[in-house]
Amino acid sequence: MNGTMILFHFPEKTDHGTINKFMQKFYGQDSTSWKGKYTYHRHGLLENIPHRKLLRGVLILRSEDASKVLDFLGQYSLTLHVREIKLTPDDEKTLRETHE
Repeated sequence: MNGTMILFHFPEKTDHGTINKFMQKFYGQDSTSWKGKYTYHRHGLLENIPHRKLLRGVLILRSEDASKVLDFLGQYSLTLHVREIKLTPDDEKTLRETHE
């Protein structure tokens, strides 16, 4: 089975606010307010897409999910590299799981 590997990174001088907003929207985030009295979760794009995160900015996805992720990443000034890869049995197992 084939998959897609996406490598991305921000330019060096990107401000931290932009990167933090990106991380919230892409990966999701647990947040608290009132010194931990209230907790809530911000939903991220990857929460409903089976993926494998190898390193910071390196993802393995099913080929059919790659376009959604690339459309999202295209909204930011990122350096992108995309490759079609042959999945290992472990990758196949991980990507078969559903994320709800």
